[in-house]
Amino acid sequence: MSRIHQLDSSVVNKIAAGEVIERPANVVKELLENSLDALASRIEIDIEAGGGELIRIVDDGEGIHPDDLLLAVTAHATSKIATADDLFRVQTMGFRGEALASIAEVSRMRIRSRQPDAATGFEIASDCGQITPPQPCGCPIGTQIEVRQLFANTPVRRKFLKSTGTEFAHIAEHFSRIALAQPRLHLVLRHNGKVVFELPGTQQLLDRIRLLLGNELADNLIPVESESQGVRMWGYVAHPSVSKSTRKSQNLFLNGRWIQDRSLQHALTEAYRGLLMIGRQPIAFLFLEVPADIVDVNVHPTKTEVRFADSQALFRQLLSMLRTKFLSLNFESPMNLPQSGRFSPAGAAPRPRGVELQAWSPTNSFGSANTSPMASLWDNTHRPPMTLPQMGGAEPEAIQDVAIGSTDSELSNFKSQISDFKSEITEPAADLASFAMSDASLPDMSPSTTQETPANRVTDGVSHTTRHGELRAMQIRDTYIVVETDEGLTLIDQHALHERIMYEYLRPRVLDNAVESQRMLVPETVELTPKETALLLEYADVLNQLGLGVQEFGRQTVLIDRYPVMLKKANLSQLVRDLAEQLDQPEKPPDRRDLLDSLLHMMSCKAAIKAGQRLSPEEIDSLLAQRHLIDDAHHCPHGRPTALVLTENELERQFGRLG
Repeated sequence: MSRIHQLDSSVVNKIAAGEVIERPANVVKELLENSLDALASRIEIDIEAGGGELIRIVDDGEGIHPDDLLLAVTAHATSKIATADDLFRVQTMGFRGEALASIAEVSRMRIRSRQPDAATGFEIASDCGQITPPQPCGCPIGTQIEVRQLFANTPVRRKFLKSTGTEFAHIAEHFSRIALAQPRLHLVLRHNGKVVFELPGTQQLLDRIRLLLGNELADNLIPVESESQGVRMWGYVAHPSVSKSTRKSQNLFLNGRWIQDRSLQHALTEAYRGLLMIGRQPIAFLFLEVPADIVDVNVHPTKTEVRFADSQALFRQLLSMLRTKFLSLNFESPMNLPQSGRFSPAGAAPRPRGVELQAWSPTNSFGSANTSPMASLWDNTHRPPMTLPQMGGAEPEAIQDVAIGSTDSELSNFKSQISDFKSEITEPAADLASFAMSDASLPDMSPSTTQETPANRVTDGVSHTTRHGELRAMQIRDTYIVVETDEGLTLIDQHALHERIMYEYLRPRVLDNAVESQRMLVPETVELTPKETALLLEYADVLNQLGLGVQEFGRQTVLIDRYPVMLKKANLSQLVRDLAEQLDQPEKPPDRRDLLDSLLHMMSCKAAIKAGQRLSPEEIDSLLAQRHLIDDAHHCPHGRPTALVLTENELERQFGRLG
């Protein structure tokens, strides 16, 4: 049996590095926080190869006394606390005294520093824990720290670093958090010698948000403020029309420190209840200023989780602040009408893509039962487009891109569009298009045929007789389709079924690199966060396989120059933002096949008709026809059922007809 022995300082520091320094972004975070504690007003960050080769941070702060340089890289040496009681009134960003010692142990690090009243600076160097004595050097006032070849003596850790783009994306995320928390700072971020961000100091948080995250988000932010019992809350939250699919854009800052707190995030979600669609999350930049003695920041080595003395009081204050503000606002969203093409005629004002309408009012936002944003909002003329991959005429390989709700002029070009599609398709019948159908199988969507088709619209739906078995179908609540069958009734979720059809249509094309795409005459620009931009560019080849062309266009903007034909009516900007969120999976980086499948699920959902969308008899007939052409029409790609069956026997039993 092994005897108990004390670990040497090198092993201790390596263990600490494993807790604090997970990747280059953690090094950047720790060093930036030290610069903040040194009262710097300007900080410049240089990164090479995603931080794996070089991290250099230069500040103009107070500097380090020459006699303290060796202590600075010694474990548990700090100038920020002296006793255990100080842990319960921490007012600095750093205090644990682990970061520099941990970094020095697993890299080749050099520190140069000069205090304002000193004539010269001093430097020390560490070669994976082997530290040289301080030496005089020339340097400006402040501190410069260089970290080269991170994890040089721990090759296993270095091997697990992700790609350059991914690692820099994490660095940009930490940079953004510091930039938002401290808008007074002049911050510069460079990667491989190229300036990614230069943010002048400002007293206005909104100006910093605008520079960092773009005008579109900044223009949709709502200022909020509250003060109660010594606790001040303030900041900005986004209009309900701007949201995300995850909580990653919920920024909470406690006394200048970015934190995560489930209770506060829950309050934020509750405040938006009834204002956001299910599955969407609000965007927020909220600052909490609380007395240091009512919060414990010494909960986690990375200092991102904290413990409040009275978290319920903060929950109530945040919820009350947001609800009070929302009740004073008019949350009516503008209606975007569909357009025939992605671009307006020359000289004309651009027309918005797609259709999205959310009608809100303060009176039904909280506590009202009628909070569905999609219920009966569309008439025949103005409703979202539905794109069905379907076959027409005597040539089954001709894929029709049918846009429901098109104008007569748009429909008049339908035959020529079919010809264009035929010329683009090169693969044999390998998917839905492989199923030959007679001329009578699907309706001809030309204007004359559409006008002649009888449609008996009733209050809750559409009834007509289908061409498949002469069975009757009716749409109810603009969401479900009831179909009479030989066995009884089938209730179909139109979105779930169409989502499965879209998925089955697109998947084989993606795997065979044969997705029909349309090159844009004028590429579209999309503003994103630095991390989202880096991720999209890193996975550009995967997106290209999906038919989406993404190019870099400076700092936090990408160019979209190509899009899948099946998504020509979609909101491209929102689609690209959702794709970026889908790519951000820090816990388990997906392999290429899993990633493609995940993105396919999302794009199929975006392309599918929505709940609350009224369908014409021809559209219902087309949807039901394609139900029989896919392998698993019973479940959507996410596993939800597409249909529920009620047999005739069950109906008779419910009505007491069975003896």
